[in-house]
Amino acid sequence: METDPSLVSEAPQPAAAESPQRFRFTGSGGEYFRIWIVNLLLTILTLGIYSAWAKVRRLQYFYRHTEVAGSSFDYHGSPLSILVGRAVAFVLLIAYNASGKISFTATFIALAVMVVVLPWLLRNSFRFRLRYSSYRGLRFSFKAGNAQAYATFVPYGFFALLFLGLTAWVFGGQMPTDPEESMDPQKAHIFLGLMATAGVAYALVIPLLHQRLKRFQHGNAWFGLTPFSFDASAGRFYSIYALTGLIWMGSALAVGLIVAITAGIGGLFGDEGPAVPRGLLMLIPLGSLALLAIAGAYFSARIANLVWNATRLGEHRFESRLRVLPLMWILLTNMLLVLITLGLYMPWAAVRLARYRAENLVLHPAGSLEAFLAGAEGEVGAVGEETLDMFDFDIGL
Repeated sequence: METDPSLVSEAPQPAAAESPQRFRFTGSGGEYFRIWIVNLLLTILTLGIYSAWAKVRRLQYFYRHTEVAGSSFDYHGSPLSILVGRAVAFVLLIAYNASGKISFTATFIALAVMVVVLPWLLRNSFRFRLRYSSYRGLRFSFKAGNAQAYATFVPYGFFALLFLGLTAWVFGGQMPTDPEESMDPQKAHIFLGLMATAGVAYALVIPLLHQRLKRFQHGNAWFGLTPFSFDASAGRFYSIYALTGLIWMGSALAVGLIVAITAGIGGLFGDEGPAVPRGLLMLIPLGSLALLAIAGAYFSARIANLVWNATRLGEHRFESRLRVLPLMWILLTNMLLVLITLGLYMPWAAVRLARYRAENLVLHPAGSLEAFLAGAEGEVGAVGEETLDMFDFDIGL
């Protein structure tokens, strides 16, 4: 008995699973070098003013050479807005540094102003970066309000203000020149205890601040009318910071042990000793680079994996697969080659790192990605772009 073809065609078919979409970076070091060298020369010739235009050209190159699902990103930022943002940040930095040469009161006031202003600056900077970023012509956006920014960041600024206020009390409101003359022995012990307590406090606060920053940044981002979300706990940040500290201390101990053994062996032989122990001292800078590469690779890989694996775009999820050893090799060789070439290898170093990061980032669509993008474009087209805020600017470098 033959089956009626019409019945077969009308039978419901299971939806095909959408395959994971791996990010790609298609740029090259030689191509980016031409942009980088022009940016560098013009920034020097204009005493830094061109750096805003240089940043736009750099971001456009990296955005336009980063692809996923067959399409690339784009960046549309205004150099003048970036220049305004940098001018604001520069004025704040100069005011803070100058206040330290006047009095503790001036320093306290300057820091208090920064605590009040920085949440607003950060929020507007995030808005600027996303508003002028796009994928397939569809813009990203950032929808956190100023109240949320202040609730997120201001409490951490009070730690700095509290520490500075206690320091001012210890030194009698004067800038410390000679600690033995600036305070009595009792206050000296109080100050040492204060420094130790502040160090422990900041070690405990910084991982939490990092988690809050990423939750604020990723959890308030949108693509069209689809929100991102972020669900990494603070405890996972603490574990990465703790293990990074252990790796740093272990690596530093190993380098210090090599230095001590080398110095000891050299002392046994004196000036007439063999050249090998003294030659080993040349390995100290290399050991320091290795130390930076080991701790930096572990921290960068684990944080990137944590942040992206905890980020969702609607129902679509991301997966970051960075590994410590390959990233360590890239960071270490990049540092060595930048030093050997007196900085000229920096464009190739940036491209190598961008390519490795992109190749290890995957988008896992929850359904049809094409249908999602088509729907997002239609929704935004119907609603229209929101009004631009004249106070949005980028303070980042």
